Amino acid sequence: MLNAFIKVALFVILLLPGYALFSANADFVVAQDGSGNYTSIQKAIDACKAFPESRVTIFVKNGVYHEKVQVPSCNSQLTIIGESAAETIISYDDYFDKINRGRNSTFYTSTLLVQANDFMLENITVENTAGPVGQAVALHVEGDRCVFRNCRFLGNQDTVYAAGRFSRQYFINCYVEGTTDFIFGEATALFEKCTIHAKANSFLTAASTPEGKPFGLVFLKCKITAHSGVNKVYLGRPWRKFAKTAFLNCEMGSFIVPEGWDNWSNPENEKTAQFVEFKNNGLGADTSKRVRWSAQLGNDEALKFTIENIFAPLSWEVFSGGEMVRVIKLKI
Repeated sequence: MLNAFIKVALFVILLLPGYALFSANADFVVAQDGSGNYTSIQKAIDACKAFPESRVTIFVKNGVYHEKVQVPSCNSQLTIIGESAAETIISYDDYFDKINRGRNSTFYTSTLLVQANDFMLENITVENTAGPVGQAVALHVEGDRCVFRNCRFLGNQDTVYAAGRFSRQYFINCYVEGTTDFIFGEATALFEKCTIHAKANSFLTAASTPEGKPFGLVFLKCKITAHSGVNKVYLGRPWRKFAKTAFLNCEMGSFIVPEGWDNWSNPENEKTAQFVEFKNNGLGADTSKRVRWSAQLGNDEALKFTIENIFAPLSWEVFSGGEMVRVIKLKI
């Protein structure tokens, strides 16, 4: 019956059970007070079956879990659901100089590292509390078909690393804050109905999209906000020369600089980076003074930015607490 349903539906939204029901139906429960199976999120992940035939769910009760969490590639089809986004918190404080592993130490600083495919995180805060000390990642995602729903990602520089040359990531109803390049990487990542909050005058994004990839970082119907006193924020700059970033139907405050984008002090990037906008609104959405090497999409071009196109070519089933909340039937 489910397979037949998938064949005829592009998107299906179903009613979600309460989080109490999630807890009762979860494979493992994590609670700091000892009322669950484990007091550590990592220990619960380590207890999960490798490469399971069906989805495994971990329910995490409210609390601040001070631990560095890794979801290895063998833990595919894993869902982690928190009791509440504001009070279920994964927290750590690694940063570039603290790790001290040479020039690539940024990539070891994450609080949560996801290497598995078909991962889902819901209703949880992931934070890097190192402060404004340089590169300090909160979320690092390498897996494909990963979903983040109603989550908060808190940090400063490099908060969310959307990694993986062939990775596709979907952020829905999430909150992301930071200072410099705080959403960055080479993945195809869609942020839908998210709040993106700038804590300093700097750059929101730093895409490193590989050459030939049709989509990079995409922001759809998002709200771009900023701390009081912040007044000079760029939408993005190219970490690598074929960077692709798009903002469509987003709300932008006056703190967005009129030119919008930066070339990372390299005019050659202007020939290859693709930075585009479409029908954004708010005081920061005025495109009359945007850099000439960025583009405003026409209606036909904007129609290409659908979830089917962005995440093609594979079918993708999105679950929440064991219940399917969206079925995405993509091109095979």
